[in-house]
Amino acid sequence: MAAFTTPDEADMVDALRADPDAWLPGLSVVTVDEDGTVVGHALMSRCHVDGMPALVLGPCAVVPAVQGRGAGSAAIQAGLETARKMGENLVVVLGHAGYYPRFGFLRASRWKIAAPFSVPEDVMMALQLDPSGSVPSGTVEYPRAFGI
Repeated sequence: MAAFTTPDEADMVDALRADPDAWLPGLSVVTVDEDGTVVGHALMSRCHVDGMPALVLGPCAVVPAVQGRGAGSAAIQAGLETARKMGENLVVVLGHAGYYPRFGFLRASRWKIAAPFSVPEDVMMALQLDPSGSVPSGTVEYPRAFGI
């Protein structure tokens, strides 16, 4: 899918698929147009926060010609619902502070969760999928494919 100008994100998806510690079947979601062409993709993979299992959302992509029409939102919503049904409790994302809150993401600092590098506080976000579950505090440990 040509939603990015470089192959870096596609290479990351390939690396995540090949990593049995990161890849979780069912959490790579695509959206298609009326012709069945893939136009959006959202991926969640295993990460850890202070050694506890969590999910990281990304990469996400939408074909530029259909951006703003809900393809990305649909993929993310479907992925979050699948994660919830799988019993996952925490999803983290590093992204646009004006976009991800529509899915319920809040500043990760609310739970004392931080990225392993310096980022503005408003772009590191987290979503608790099960309000009755506990959320670990600490630094996000990304899958190897993220190169962090």
